[in-house]
Amino acid sequence: MSHTETYSSWENLVKKQLKTDDIESVLQKDNLEGIEVKPFYTNVQKPLVNLPKIEESTHLVAKYHESLEEDVFAFLLDENVENLEEKTIFVNNEDLAGHISPQEEDQYFSLIDVFDEKAGVIKDQLVKELLAKQFRRSICIDISLHQNAGASIVQQLGIALAKAKELTEIYSAEILNKLVFRIAVGGNYFFEMAKVRAFKLIFNQFSKEFDLDLIPYIFVETSLRNKSVSDSENNLIRSTLELASAMIAGADAVYSNNYSIEKSSENSEEISFKQQIVLAYESIINVFEDASNGSYYVEDITQQIADKSWKFFLEIEEAGGYLESLKQGIIQKRIYDQAVEEQKWVEEGKIKLIGVNLYPKLEVKKFVEELYNPAEIKGVRWAEMFE
Repeated sequence: MSHTETYSSWENLVKKQLKTDDIESVLQKDNLEGIEVKPFYTNVQKPLVNLPKIEESTHLVAKYHESLEEDVFAFLLDENVENLEEKTIFVNNEDLAGHISPQEEDQYFSLIDVFDEKAGVIKDQLVKELLAKQFRRSICIDISLHQNAGASIVQQLGIALAKAKELTEIYSAEILNKLVFRIAVGGNYFFEMAKVRAFKLIFNQFSKEFDLDLIPYIFVETSLRNKSVSDSENNLIRSTLELASAMIAGADAVYSNNYSIEKSSENSEEISFKQQIVLAYESIINVFEDASNGSYYVEDITQQIADKSWKFFLEIEEAGGYLESLKQGIIQKRIYDQAVEEQKWVEEGKIKLIGVNLYPKLEVKKFVEELYNPAEIKGVRWAEMFE
């Protein structure tokens, strides 16, 4: 059977099942990213090469607990722990980073954002102190805040590059090898997969401006934006899918925030981490470099996101850079506009959250204006409108 006959047969079958000849409009789905999504794909215009990652196998990161020491190889630390040997450590506390003096053989990474978003400055002393330490990667660029505040995927990636550009201007391009990008991944499964992949493309393109050919170190955590206080079990399903999209996209490390919002316990912490274990050991998706490579759909939206993110990065640069845009309130307003539009989609049911706006247990209690501030970048969960 020829390709044309196969396509025609498929199309006729879909028309029959949907009971309409206009399958394009039925299968078409809108999105807030401005990404064109086709109902189906038969090819991709620009096939991408395999997009590499730095770690051979994605680190499965757990919040430290002494009971996990024997079985877990990567920990997120908020406070000092003595005699942690042969572990990969992600330091999540500024005071702790000041006291830690790792040895050359230790695997230490900083997850402390060196940008003060409210003041619109880089913490110069912190940068210098971290660069002086024997961390494998000592400078963190955190855009998880922006995702949780409602920034679009395109905005998140453009901001990540703009923050990297600010650092190179002060500390030279050598700092690019010291960066960890802390990214929050949301529930739009394939789009978030494409987000991680697109960032690899644009960071590599950015590094070539300095005659380098670099891969970004990407630490991914699960989003808080689509989680609700009253639906822990649904939160668990959402964060599992988020972890899967990050691993498939080739993140270097993944961390699951506690799925039990405002009701954290040792048990919920343990289950949150074991989501990663199930995905890694049952599905083995943490070992692949770029598992979604070759998917026409993912390839196409990866390229679109990369192109749009690069354009947004250039917009920030034309406005004077990230810090200047913060001081002028430009970044805050762009994120606010995006977040408010997204929240309206939640309110109208265009974005569905089971137990919140689909089969709801609660009614709207807060207006959009109460949740968001055009002058501030702050995390807001969609479900707060109903809680």
